[in-house]
Amino acid sequence: MKNLLNKKILLVICGGISAYKSLEIIRFLKKNGAEIKTILTSSAKEFITPLSVASLSQGKVYSDLFNVENETEMDHIALSRWADVILVAPGTANTISKLAQGTTDDLASTVLLASDKDVYLAPAMNVRMWEHPSTKKNLDILQNIDYRIIGPEIGDMACGEYGEGKMSDPLIIVKEIDNYFFKQKNNKKFKALVTAGPTNEHIDPVRFITNKSSGKQGYEIAKSLFKKGFDTTLISGPTNLKIREDIKLIKVETADDMLIATQQNLGVDVAIFSAAVADFKINKKYEKKIEKKDVINLKFEKTVDILNYVSNHNYMRPNLVIGFAAETDDVENNAKKKLNNKNCDWIISNDVSNKEIGFNSDFNEVIIHYKDKNMKKEKLTYKKKSEISDEIVDRIIDQLN
Repeated sequence: MKNLLNKKILLVICGGISAYKSLEIIRFLKKNGAEIKTILTSSAKEFITPLSVASLSQGKVYSDLFNVENETEMDHIALSRWADVILVAPGTANTISKLAQGTTDDLASTVLLASDKDVYLAPAMNVRMWEHPSTKKNLDILQNIDYRIIGPEIGDMACGEYGEGKMSDPLIIVKEIDNYFFKQKNNKKFKALVTAGPTNEHIDPVRFITNKSSGKQGYEIAKSLFKKGFDTTLISGPTNLKIREDIKLIKVETADDMLIATQQNLGVDVAIFSAAVADFKINKKYEKKIEKKDVINLKFEKTVDILNYVSNHNYMRPNLVIGFAAETDDVENNAKKKLNNKNCDWIISNDVSNKEIGFNSDFNEVIIHYKDKNMKKEKLTYKKKSEISDEIVDRIIDQLN
């Protein structure tokens, strides 16, 4: 397991008899060079001691949500940002329920809700608890928001019963984490380009025409690509959004600026065109502000269709070209037409007439239209744009590999 070296792993240990196995998880992780921080829930302390965890992890053990010694550190934020990945083992029925409902009543649940990192969960509970419909429903919720579930296994329970619900072997869990980092490392060979936001086409020094776009979906896609190991470049029109410094950000204003920036940054494996590029520009910009008393006739000309340009140029064409189609009616048919006319590989469509998923919303619902799968389509149901982005990027990884 060579992929754990110097990786930062936050281990959340919940209260259950399987908590003793977490000590073996720590031992395997440390043996392979990982850096570990641990959170013990109050009930976990009934099964293992903070001292035994600290001795093996060689680091501080966190437990209290409100600790006067660490009040300036804001542990729930600092820990969630520190980690490369979070592992919950064992994951009890109680913890699974809290995470599914978004309840934050201790440090562990608060850290997990505050985190933007991938989370692995190794369930452990009695077979009847595991098979209960409420547990299954809660697990479905967590898997839909991209929690990764390891196990459980079938075997003898500490309570004397037999069945599914036994926590996976510590070595199996650690190998899953190692494989996660292997995939990340493997993805680093891939380069990605994302466009986002609107463009502004000036009429005079104080006026312009634009398209309605917040850039939120494109920014989230760039974040997800980077998080999953891609060398990521984001070309953004004017927005008020922030992006992490590790992502190469190129700010542009006009459609021509975005085209030039795209041309200069080709040589990528995947290009995702989520920007709402203005379709028209003024053929002659006024050098001075137009006064109200002036009577003017504006003449427009088309801007270059960047998606169409990249899709139809063999030179430096990415292996995967993805466009977005923001539609108000006849969404699927319009998306299919764009898929064919623009020669891209995928079109991702959404209905922006729906205010819940339209412009400026933090939520979305999209359909991916695939050209290379006999026009197959796949719907990603209503959820946060960050979660939609993770699902899109998972499919990009599958395609590139």
